[in-house]
Amino acid sequence: MPLRLPVTRTHTRTRVAVAAAGLLLAAGAPAAYATLGADTASPTAPTAQTRGKAYVETRLFFGTERPDGGPDVTDEQFMAFVDREVTPAFPAGLTVQNGRGQWRDRTGTIERERSYELILLYPAAEAPLHDPRIERIREAYQRAFGQESVARLEEPTLADF
Repeated sequence: MPLRLPVTRTHTRTRVAVAAAGLLLAAGAPAAYATLGADTASPTAPTAQTRGKAYVETRLFFGTERPDGGPDVTDEQFMAFVDREVTPAFPAGLTVQNGRGQWRDRTGTIERERSYELILLYPAAEAPLHDPRIERIREAYQRAFGQESVARLEEPTLADF
């Protein structure tokens, strides 16, 4: 024989609350699951507009201290180098920024020095044309100023002029 407990007002309210919660979950679950898997933005939500065309951003990092102990590369020397080696290869434009950098040289010593960052932007379709030009710039700086290396960083980007 099953055990019967007396039904009280508290039990009735609890049963009603559980039933109401179940109905709410059952009604809301399909909408919740539908939004969890959505890969597209809501038609009413604003979307970011993509601007620009495919470009490559190349950054070259030029140190100014000479490993042989000679005088540091001056601003005048660096800008003369840019005029002679970089501008003819990239006449459409470039950016030069001053910096401070550090790196580990061949002997393992941490070197800290004033530096220049050269930023070049060019259409991605022209990357094969520009690659040898950029390598000539790096090699020319190493020869001219006795540097161990010139760092090169490249990233695909979008540009709009």
